Amino acid sequence: MPAGIHGGWVLCDHPGCDIYFDPLFCNLVAAGEQAGILETLLDRLATYKEKTLALKGKIKKALFYPLMIILVAILITSIIMIWVIPSFKTVFTNFGADLPAPTLMVIAMSDFFVAYWYALLFGSVGAVYFLIQAWKRSPKVQMLVDRLLLKPPVIGELMQKASVARWSRTLSTTFAAGVPLVEALDSVGPASGNAIYKEATKQIQSEVNIGTSLAQAMQNSGVFPNMAVQMTAIGEESGSLDSMLSKVADYYEREVDETVDALASLIEPMIMVVLGVIIGSIVIAIYLPIFKLGQVV
Repeated sequence: MPAGIHGGWVLCDHPGCDIYFDPLFCNLVAAGEQAGILETLLDRLATYKEKTLALKGKIKKALFYPLMIILVAILITSIIMIWVIPSFKTVFTNFGADLPAPTLMVIAMSDFFVAYWYALLFGSVGAVYFLIQAWKRSPKVQMLVDRLLLKPPVIGELMQKASVARWSRTLSTTFAAGVPLVEALDSVGPASGNAIYKEATKQIQSEVNIGTSLAQAMQNSGVFPNMAVQMTAIGEESGSLDSMLSKVADYYEREVDETVDALASLIEPMIMVVLGVIIGSIVIAIYLPIFKLGQVV
């Protein structure tokens, strides 16, 4: 695999690298070849890939279940509004009596769904597509979305721990490969998976470049927990930064595991309650006129 030196990095210029492997993988393999530690570095890369993929899987697992429940709730509500309510509306019209306010509100919502279902469907799909494309192409949108993801109490804590774990794991792997710290930080920001941490890494890199310690620069960024900063400081003082960063990643990966488990047990009953309230309210609004008619009879 041909390689060249550029700015402290060993750059891989093999034509397959850009297609099948990310730049971090290619650069570290090339560095391992030059240093004569390819076997050790490949083992580290395998561990790194396993850990990062496992972490991504946990995040997807935490977000997939509530997303699917929300989609099912929207689908069920749409079916009720478009097909079920109009049938009851015909029956209610034949009553010749005033309908309760909740029933009138549900009928009005049903009429809106029936009249504009195509606009709601295509508008929702278009909005989702637009947001995805804007997130992919606009750094400002990425910053906004990632900042909002860090704010909710449970989800925000989960996203922060996952970003810190990936950030620490990537820096540990690159620094252990013999890449100088300032150059290693080039790949750390994008690997964190969060635009806020990517931007913070640029600030950290500029501060480290002028002589600030990594731990101090991390603290100055304001996005790293005290635990991560303190363990990084210990690693710098003891000369074992790579192993200490690996421990930071291990710690926050375990925290992600615990948060995902807690989130699953917390979200499931909450979603069921919300679904019960929505569907129950619609059913009660539908049957109120029937109950009222029974009392009259």
